[in-house]
Amino acid sequence: MAILADSQIEASVTIQPFERSIKRPGAVSYGVSSYGYDVRVGPKFKIFTNVNSEVVDPKHFSPRSFVDVDGSRDGYVLIPPNSFALCETVEYFEIPRDILAICVGKSTYARCGIIVNVTPLEPEWKGRVTIEISNTTPLPAKIYANEGIAQIIFLRGEKVCTISYADKQGKYQDQPGLTLPKVD
Repeated sequence: MAILADSQIEASVTIQPFERSIKRPGAVSYGVSSYGYDVRVGPKFKIFTNVNSEVVDPKHFSPRSFVDVDGSRDGYVLIPPNSFALCETVEYFEIPRDILAICVGKSTYARCGIIVNVTPLEPEWKGRVTIEISNTTPLPAKIYANEGIAQIIFLRGEKVCTISYADKQGKYQDQPGLTLPKVD
């Protein structure tokens, strides 16, 4: 496996919209980086709540476990203490058959106790990335819509994979955006 550098990313992976790495004073950074791409969080959030006393069950997940919040009005959302939210990236991805992408949180948020969790983007997966943001602090956490939230690192395999996510007809293939858990 080899990590893709900035010039290889745009040539190898479809990212729409694609942003260059430039200074954006007052904003959490996003766009292409030395060996990855910093994605932005969109304005739509599903914030976890226990108002309805639902059980968290990945096989029978209840959408009543979340409250929908639109961060476009204020430019941010607040995640309650010791809670989490689901959101989607602004960017749409098409991962080639010879590339695996791994997502890690940005240090700006990590230093505030905000953890980002995303599973790998497998070869030939495409769609908007659903991101889980955990607030590990005892205080409300402000997450800025349309600004950087995580970095995607692209790894090119020495050989093309035998079976891609598209070949497996993965359940999250072509997800248009924020997608709740499901078991086929």
